[in-house]
Order: sequence, then C-alpha cells, then structure tokens
Amino acid sequence: MKLSKKKIIGLSILVVAVVGLAIWILWGPTPVNKVTFADTKIEKGTICNSITATGTIEPITQVEVGTQVSGIINKIYVDYNSKVKKGQLLAKLDQVNLQNALQSSQSNMRLAKDRLEYQHKEYTRIKGLHEKDLSSTQSLDEALYNYRTAASSYTTAKLDYGKARTNLGYAMIYSPIDGVVLSKEVEEGQTVAATMSTPTLFKIAQDLKQMQVVANIDEADIGGVRKGQRVSFTVDAYPDESFEGEVTQVRQEATTTNNVVTYEVVIKANNESLKLKPGLTANVTIYTLEKSNILVIANKALRFTPDSALIGKEDVVERPANLKEDETHKIVWVRQGKVFKAIQVQVGITNGTLTEIISGVSAGQKVILEATAGIMPGADATSASKTTESSTSTSTESSPFMPKHPGQNKKK
Repeated sequence: MKLSKKKIIGLSILVVAVVGLAIWILWGPTPVNKVTFADTKIEKGTICNSITATGTIEPITQVEVGTQVSGIINKIYVDYNSKVKKGQLLAKLDQVNLQNALQSSQSNMRLAKDRLEYQHKEYTRIKGLHEKDLSSTQSLDEALYNYRTAASSYTTAKLDYGKARTNLGYAMIYSPIDGVVLSKEVEEGQTVAATMSTPTLFKIAQDLKQMQVVANIDEADIGGVRKGQRVSFTVDAYPDESFEGEVTQVRQEATTTNNVVTYEVVIKANNESLKLKPGLTANVTIYTLEKSNILVIANKALRFTPDSALIGKEDVVERPANLKEDETHKIVWVRQGKVFKAIQVQVGITNGTLTEIISGVSAGQKVILEATAGIMPGADATSASKTTESSTSTSTESSPFMPKHPGQNKKK
C-alpha cells in the first residue's frame, strides 16, 4: 500500500524529533550543581544540657527502731503500713527478768546505804577518841578507809539500780517519730538478744509525701551537678508519667564498683499522690545547664562562610576587617540581593546544637543557615565549577562504556 505524501512528511518529522531528543539526552549540556542558601530566624528558646543516671527512691527520714535489752517479745501493737505518732507504744518485751533485776539492785542499794551510815558513825567515833589521845592513828586510818569504801559501794549500787530501772523502761518500745511502719522484723513470742548489736524491730518512714532519690552519677558527669538543679525522672511502675525533683545534696564520698567510680546525688521529690514507693528504681535526668527565654541560633549558622565555591562572580562579600572570632564572639551572615554581609555576635552557652545569642542580632532577624546543592541542567561548563563542599567530594571516576560529552578530554 502506498503512503501519501503528507504521511511521509509526518513520519519524517517524527523520526527527526526522536533522533534529536536522543542526541540531546546523550550529548546535551552538562548538568551542574546549583547552590541554594537556606535561612534561619533568630528566635527565643531554651538551651539545656542534661545527664542521665539511675537511682533508688527512699524516704527522706527513715528510722530503724531496735531494743537495748534482751528478752521475749510479749506484745506487738502495730503492723505493716501502720501510721504511728511520736511516743506511741509499738511493742512490749517480757518484764519478769527485768523487774527481778530491778528489785535485786534496789536491795543492794539499801544494804550499801546502811553500810555507809554505819561506817560513817564508826569513823566519827574513832576520830573523837583520837582527838583525846584515846585511839591510835592506825585505828583512825582504818575507819576512814572503811568509810570511803562504803561510800563508793553505795554510789555503785545507786548506778546499778538506775541501770536496772532504765532497762525495765526499755522493755516498752516507743516510736521515735511520726510516720508509717515500713517493715516489722519480729513477731510475738520471738526472742531478741541485744548483745553485740542492737536488733531491729521496725523500720519507720517519717513522711512518705516527701521522698528522695539517691542517684549514682558517673565521675565524668559529676563535675556539672550542682545543688538546686532541676531533675525529672520516671519509674517502671508508671512508665508514661514523669516526676519532678531538685538536687539537694552532692555527696563527696566515691563508690568504686568494677573499676567504675560513681558519686551519690540526693534529689528531693514531692510525693503528694503517694505513687512513689520506697525501693523503686528511678531513671533520672539532671539538667546541668538550662536557660529559658533567650535568643538562640542553630550552630550551623555560626559555621557558615561564603567562600569562592559557594558564591557567583557577581556576588559581593562584605566583611569589615575589625570583626573577630573567639570563644565569645562569632560571625553570622545575611544575604541582601547579591551581597553577603558579615555580622559579629556575642554568644553565650551552647548545647552542641543551639547557641545563645547575647548581642549583635535581634529576634526575628534572618541569617544564612547553610548552603545546599541541587542538580540544574542547561548550565555551561564554567558554572559547573561552582559547587559546595559536598559536591566537590563527588567521585570523578566514570564508566568507560558511557558516551562522553563533546569536548571532554579523552584518557591517554
């Protein structure tokens, strides 16, 4: 079938267009990196540094109640979680042996008193005879010695009586503080022996509405911890809830475990809800550096410099010679049309991501944050040489099977 002249012309145009498109794709203009500049706005914000640690929740005041005398527990008046008042009777020991010891010491004291009175009369009599030369000096000395010995024995007997009476009082165990009984270590009928050490009968926490966290801080972090710093922490019992606290004490004693040195830091926490229980493990965050409502800037902006790889031929860089950079003074850049202008700012604290701006710029002002490169086809080879630091690190190797652009140097 013969094609008409119009169809032949149409097919010819289509073939030429396809071939032209292929040639443009394979041997067209070299794509290059186009540099764009991102701005950031100076805004008010918060800068904080923090360290993390683990600790144990404890009552602020906890007293172990014991006994100074041995005996059998005759009666216990409290149990776990009992609320007690200062001076309230907690338990009572059997008093039979203690009462017998008191009566015995009382009898010995009376006997010693009678002996003292007798020796005093005897000494007075011998002394009178000696003054009339009717008694020898040796008799006087013996009477004085017996009198002093009786006086010493009477003093000892009084002390023994007082001790026995005190021990009888120790048979009644009273609460030393207002609080809650955390533990009960004994039962009725149990014998306790106060020999080498005082046995513990109860543990009483003073106020469970005020708790403390004793956290172990690594030696690398302890230098930044100070009294009064804000603390937040969580416990496994309430994983979705955060609790607040404050550092109240940094203890100087070091603890070494498996060659790891830590220091104890005490954190006070409010516990009005009574959710925090003694012994819970707390995951602690201590804010060692924290300033709010200050001007902040991203650290990237402080590192930006409009070098020759980033700017065009028509761009202008204005940086006065008297601008300086040190720990407290940095340079930021603004772009006004084709002019890059340097501004010196005074900086304060930093957390590695944000830095405080003390002076030099105002809130809402925009400065250059960074330069980024994007592919832009249709530029000439001269503009292709202008690229960012990231684009210059691109590998220059190419595949030997790919067609080369016109004018590209061949490998010798």
